[in-house]
Amino acid sequence: MPLLATALIVSCGETKEEIVANEIQQIMETNKAVGLAVVAVKDGQVVYNNTFGYKDLEAQTPLQKDDIFRIASISKSFTATGIMQLVEQGKLDLEADVSDILGFEVRNPKYPKVPITVRMLLSHSSSMNDYNGYFSLNSINPDSSKTWKTAWNDYEPGTKYEYCNMGFNTLGTIIEIVSGERFDQYIVNHIMTPLGVYAGYEIASLDSSKFVKLYEYDTEKGTFVNSPDAYAPRTEEIANYVMGKSTPVFSPTGGVKISAQDLAKVMMMHMGLGTLDSTTIINKESAELMQSQIIPTNEEGTTGYGFAICTADKLIDGVTMIGHTGSAYGVYTAMFWDAERKFGFVVMTNGCTGRRDNGFMSIHREVAACLYNNFVKEQ
Repeated sequence: MPLLATALIVSCGETKEEIVANEIQQIMETNKAVGLAVVAVKDGQVVYNNTFGYKDLEAQTPLQKDDIFRIASISKSFTATGIMQLVEQGKLDLEADVSDILGFEVRNPKYPKVPITVRMLLSHSSSMNDYNGYFSLNSINPDSSKTWKTAWNDYEPGTKYEYCNMGFNTLGTIIEIVSGERFDQYIVNHIMTPLGVYAGYEIASLDSSKFVKLYEYDTEKGTFVNSPDAYAPRTEEIANYVMGKSTPVFSPTGGVKISAQDLAKVMMMHMGLGTLDSTTIINKESAELMQSQIIPTNEEGTTGYGFAICTADKLIDGVTMIGHTGSAYGVYTAMFWDAERKFGFVVMTNGCTGRRDNGFMSIHREVAACLYNNFVKEQ
């Protein structure tokens, strides 16, 4: 039998899952990914859930579906959700001056009469920046830092977008002060546990055997280097924890540890406008506000940022999606969905060559296109 005929028979006999797996395996090889976890959702159901490659490159340990990644900035969506819960309960106002909550003056020195509000922090429009770092609120406290003025940009608060990690560590502190619960425990108790997901911030609270090792790519040597700091236990800092001050220890801006399949459940809650099955985490109005374009992220105003959820029109050609990405320590994560087509995906890699394409990691764009073409697009 001719080789072409044999290939056609094999191709025709493949299931959709096998076709997708083969395509993703090729994408992995092109991007030199260490490991990759992929989940796709359509019409409220998980239609694809698979892992590829290794969780531990040195030991050649295969990546499993329940293995846990540090997901970096997708963590911001958990913090924003916690804020919206407190707003719904009447314990917090989006227009509140954060100075009144934190107990010290939070102001852009060039606009001292303009209050910095919770809404501004959520939408990255406060004019705050990460110049002084973001692991301590002292960097924006005039009473604690001589260089606090450099933590602010020149424009008026509320008028422009600039991505700011310090803003979300500040929001985590606000959750702690307003709720009276330690930040990480609040998110676990009020978001993660109700959704039935195994996740958290504190290393000691999780099964470390499930942690996926993260690898940064050394372009000069052409090798992957492990980043152990991603799962640093912070034992001493936690032992000396001060409520309302030490919150950045847990990194509200990027510290969530969770598997791809459990993050997909969280995404489905957002796709359901705050509700997953019979569990409501936030109400519809809060969910819609989080997912709206509060402020443009580019000069054309075609894409925008809500509350830890951004609009992406260059991820899949011809499709507008919303969600968030994350990158730190070598991990690259993406969680995006299209409400109109009821399609969403989670993609996580613990290390790849780091090639960017139209503002997104090429591995995210290529896997997203593969999932869309196979599970959504009319064939």
